[in-house]
Amino acid sequence: MSTLLPQSLLVAGAIAWGLGWLPLHHFASIGLVGMPLVLLVYGVLSLIAIPVLWRERNAWRPQRNGLLAIAVCGGGATAALVTALATGEVVRVMLLFYLAPVWGVLGGWLVLGERLTLLRIVALLLAMLGIAMTLGISNELIQPLSGSDWLALAAGLGFSLNNLATRAADGVPLASKTLAPFAGSALIAALLCPALDEYPPPLNVELSWQIGLMALGWLLSMAAVQYGVSHIEAGRAAVLVVFELVAAVLSSAWLGEQVIGIHEWGGAALVTFAALIASWPERPALTAIRSPSI
Repeated sequence: MSTLLPQSLLVAGAIAWGLGWLPLHHFASIGLVGMPLVLLVYGVLSLIAIPVLWRERNAWRPQRNGLLAIAVCGGGATAALVTALATGEVVRVMLLFYLAPVWGVLGGWLVLGERLTLLRIVALLLAMLGIAMTLGISNELIQPLSGSDWLALAAGLGFSLNNLATRAADGVPLASKTLAPFAGSALIAALLCPALDEYPPPLNVELSWQIGLMALGWLLSMAAVQYGVSHIEAGRAAVLVVFELVAAVLSSAWLGEQVIGIHEWGGAALVTFAALIASWPERPALTAIRSPSI
């Protein structure tokens, strides 16, 4: 089966995620951030998710543990990342979150027994170098981890575990895999809002349609990403998803009227090149390292 379509959808979904800072910036300007925002958006999506999950229960029941892992890891990753972005330094949070490709490649090797080829290692190293260049890593970033830093790390790990679970739960329908993290995020936010003493503001017509529009965008982008990670190896998916970072940084520079320097362009080029390497068909003769657990 050709991987062109899943790879294309995965990249498109990742880019859409990278542009997700635009609605987040808008909602932040009216004081809606963190868990209350997650509760509203994913609460709306749960109205779609729960009936679909119930209808497909016979299909996913044999792999219900995999679906539960998708809901917990995917939902937890979203909740952690949104909170980290709301409370921490955005550049620092993005950098720590984008250690996700490391977890994805290593997890695909250790958990799923995927081949850790020399080509994959080179792609991973190039992607990480591109991340460093794009973010403009400096000495100011090298400091003790704060609470938001740990949340960003947890979000990256949770996202990678979500991708691994999505790949492993190959018998679970795509709709269930796409919608389960929505229900997970809504449940986590519902539990954390009282604990943090943070609650959504009263809804009016304008805010309601904006929340609905954002929910639709996340639904479409999540469907594209879930389809992609369901049909290609986890290690390759982890590298391709880095397009989210490139889209976020470059769009922020353009729309924020900031000058895009050589390091941003160079980082974007490296990440793109790494993604192309990761998506290149591998030859059987290529030397590979096997997981010690196999």
